[in-house]
Amino acid sequence: MEGVPPPPPVHLPGLFTFEAAARHLNFARAAAEMGVTPTAVSRTIKNVEAQLNVRLFNRTTRSVSLTEAGASLNAALTPALALIKDSLSQALLATDQPSGTVRVNSSYVAYRILIEPHLASFFENFPMINVEISLDNQLGDIVNAGFDIGIRMGKNVQNDMVAVQLGAVQKRIVVAAPDYFLERDEPETIDELLKHNCIRQRYCVGGRLYDWKFEDRGQLVQIDVHGRVIFDEMRSVLDAAIQGHGIAFILEDFAKQELATGMLRRILRQHSGWDDAFHLYYPHRKHMPGKLRAFVDFMRAANRTTTS
Repeated sequence: MEGVPPPPPVHLPGLFTFEAAARHLNFARAAAEMGVTPTAVSRTIKNVEAQLNVRLFNRTTRSVSLTEAGASLNAALTPALALIKDSLSQALLATDQPSGTVRVNSSYVAYRILIEPHLASFFENFPMINVEISLDNQLGDIVNAGFDIGIRMGKNVQNDMVAVQLGAVQKRIVVAAPDYFLERDEPETIDELLKHNCIRQRYCVGGRLYDWKFEDRGQLVQIDVHGRVIFDEMRSVLDAAIQGHGIAFILEDFAKQELATGMLRRILRQHSGWDDAFHLYYPHRKHMPGKLRAFVDFMRAANRTTTS
């Protein structure tokens, strides 16, 4: 329009940084999502404010909030930037070589069973995709934490998330180190576990103990075992069993290597328990980025089973 001055030049990356910071109201979280440092985000925001000659954020040592001008700009920019992101995602989907970094949050157990064995093959097939993996047992908000995808047992996720099964339903077995039985008799029935030191596991810090449930001639049997040590991580349960501290009830797939080498041996072979399958979960999107689609499809195919 005549008489209206042209808008000041602001580079598109600066606007994307502003949108991320406005969405999180936290420069550190915005930096994690974008793969940069909080200092870089702060510097970019200052540059955008200088270019527009307007203050966009109110900053204190404890909080970040949008100014009136910042809120107005964010409301106008968000749909436009979303359209740009979708267009770029579509372009990536149309290429034979998706690229970028896939940020994955997973429990260690899920990573070791389902991801680690197939990483080398994934990199061979997708040389332009990098994978950043964070291992923990907390089922957190992966979007706010800057992750593209999470891996957990079960499929109880938020309404705006998609969950797809990865691999088969997981089988639990009873194991112990051979040395544990040097001065003890091996249990022959489920009830005889009550005479032994059993290594317990909590679902997370402060969470409830995992139940020892077995299938016995078509019936579900639960036993309240006792033990002197409790962990909130299955790899620690596995290590303690290897060291002869007691009997463990762990995922069969997680102990494959230790069983094959004889570090552990399976006991009560006629009894086992069942957990849910692991699931990949990620935000519901109209267009999934090519890098994420490649990771999801590859890992599901690599862990495909004959079970439905």
